[in-house]
Amino acid sequence: MEFQLGDRVILKVSHWKGIIRFGKRGKLSPRFLGPFTITKRVGLQAYQLELPPEMNGIHNTFHVCYLRKCLAEEESVIPLSEIRVDEGNRCVEEPDAILEKKSKKLRHKEVTMVKVQWKHHRGANVTWEAEEDMKRIYPHLFA
Repeated sequence: MEFQLGDRVILKVSHWKGIIRFGKRGKLSPRFLGPFTITKRVGLQAYQLELPPEMNGIHNTFHVCYLRKCLAEEESVIPLSEIRVDEGNRCVEEPDAILEKKSKKLRHKEVTMVKVQWKHHRGANVTWEAEEDMKRIYPHLFA
């Protein structure tokens, strides 16, 4: 496997299970970290990576067998610092904006629906939600 300078790769860390922990322990510990940018080729089979400051205790040169090409688009990568987790260890989704409104007629009542654009949402980041639920959970969007 060969990489070019500037390529984005992910780093296999599952073999470090007992040595360094990245958040969770045991089988829930991450297998890969990244993506990181290749800054230099060292010899025939090693590459130097641009590591973040929180990984300053780890040497930045890795053998090619611990690297995988990152296939994710740049905008789909969410930094760990921006992810919020509640007390039940669930990811907290946050709405970014209300795009439009429409009324939906049910059998005995009419419900107002709002089209919500979500922050950091994988897949389609726009969904239709009931306006009264959104007002109850996110009142700042309607102020």
